[in-house]
Formats: sequence, C-alpha cells, structure tokens
Amino acid sequence: MEKRRLGQSCLYIAPLAFGGNVFGWTADEKTSFALLDEFVAAGFNFIDSADVYSRWAPGNQGGESETTIGKWLKARGNRDKVIIATKLGIEMAPGKKGLSRAYMMQAVEASLRRLQTDTIDLYQSHRDDPDTPIEETLSAYGDLIKQGKVREIGASNHGAARLAEALRISTAQGLPRYQSLQPLYSLVERKEFEGALEELCVREKVGVIPYYSLASGFLTGKYRAAADTEGRARGSRVAKYMNEAGFRVVDALVEVAKLTNASPAQIALAWMIARPSITAPIASATNVAQLREIMGAPEIRLDSDAIALIDRASS
Repeated sequence: MEKRRLGQSCLYIAPLAFGGNVFGWTADEKTSFALLDEFVAAGFNFIDSADVYSRWAPGNQGGESETTIGKWLKARGNRDKVIIATKLGIEMAPGKKGLSRAYMMQAVEASLRRLQTDTIDLYQSHRDDPDTPIEETLSAYGDLIKQGKVREIGASNHGAARLAEALRISTAQGLPRYQSLQPLYSLVERKEFEGALEELCVREKVGVIPYYSLASGFLTGKYRAAADTEGRARGSRVAKYMNEAGFRVVDALVEVAKLTNASPAQIALAWMIARPSITAPIASATNVAQLREIMGAPEIRLDSDAIALIDRASS
C-alpha cells in the first residue's frame, strides 16, 4: 500500500482515510469493529475522529466515536498499526469549546481517556477560534507535544487568511506548525477549497485530508429523487445537491465508472486522490460491503480524458 507523507510531518498515511463520524451513530459497536478490522487488514492506516462525534445524534453527548475506537484499540492490541487523528474545539457542553490553553488541556485528557491511548497522532483544531490568540493555541499544542500526548497538529475548517497567519506565527515564534488541513471538499463542494486555500497548502506543503469527500453519499449515485432520502440518516444533508448541477456531476461519474468497470463512488474518490494537493480524502462506510467498494478507489488510475470530463461537469 502506497503511503503519503502528511505535510512535513512524521506521519505517512495510505491515500484513503476512514471517517469515524459514523461510530456510535449509524454504525453500532459491533459494526464499527468489523469496519475497522477490514480497513486495517486491507493495508489502510488512518482513522479520523473528533471529540464531538456524534453529539448530534439523539441520546448522544459526544465522545461516542472516540470511545468506540478506544475499545477497538484495546481489544485488538494494534495501536502501533494505526494513525489516530481526532479534533477539539466544537462545543461539547456549555463552556466546553474553543482553542484556549485551559480548555485544550481538559479536552486532550478526555480524548486520551476515551481513545485508551497515551498519544494522539494528529490533534486538530476542529474550527477556527477567533476569540483566542493563535499564539496561545499553538503554544498549548507545543506543551502537549513536549508531554508526549500529541505527535503532530492540524487545522480543520480554517480559511486561507487564518491558516496563513498561523503558519507565519509558527515560523516566527518557533511554535508547532499545522501539518494538515481538513477542509470541506468534494466534486459538488469545490469553491471553498480551490483557489487561495489550495494554493496556500501546496505552497506551504500542508497536507490535505478533505471531509465529506462523497458529499454525504450523494456522489455514490444512490440519491436520484426526494424519495431516496427518506429514512436515511444523511438524507437531509444531500438535499442541497439534488439539482441540475449535482446530477450533472453524478452523470459524469457514472459515465467514467462504466468505462473503467468501477462505481461512481470509486471514481469520485479516485479523482480526489489524483489531485496533487490532496494527501488522502476521508470517507465513511456503515457496512463492510460499502467499505470494500470505497477501498478500491486508490487502485483506479484515471486518464486525462476522464479527469477532464469530470472537471467539466463539476466546474
């Protein structure tokens, strides 16, 4: 399995990451263990989570994903075979949010406890915190790295200006550097990342691990009418893509998929894997069959004609 260096960090990851937002939400513990077993057995190694996953689900309080991963790590005894990424900053409870030093010191201990590990491989600022000086956040990360609780750090949902400022401060003050960016990015969500943000990541050698790479499942081609969203946990999230522009992208994926004996989901991920700025897209699955399908994406090599066709449809 090919491994790609994440930014300028010490982490080398397979070109497809597993999104742990489904654990404790649309995948129960037994299913989650089966998915993680399958993923690692196939040679993949990067698992992304966040402390807030999946607080949005009825009856959940947050921490469910990390707890599931922690139980799996303990049961399998394979901590050295996987790279665990998690995030902090989004509200977990009243007063528990942001990137202040005080809160970060609380949040990391809670995540380490749930994950049942001594070290988080990639600890990410889930969302920019304009109320906390960047220096304070980076300095706190520095202490966590010195304490051995964190190996590398990354940013998520940061705009170009704020990420650039954080990188500048890291260099000027000798503080830890964001080695990765986790942006919203897919074939139906290109505007937010492409342009200044993508150019910054390439120029500064920041690894990119996009989330919602399959647009909550829309790019699999299974959503063609409003009725297709009924009873699905992510149904409400795909409604905004169900228009002429969205279906034009899906049609292009279907066309390329037929030519390459692949599925639309595999083609969508292969397109992203082939993009020079991308280290590894993050994708989720709720059953082993879905997972086996998306794990085939790194094996697909799209030619220039296929990429051009997809680009035209999604521009």
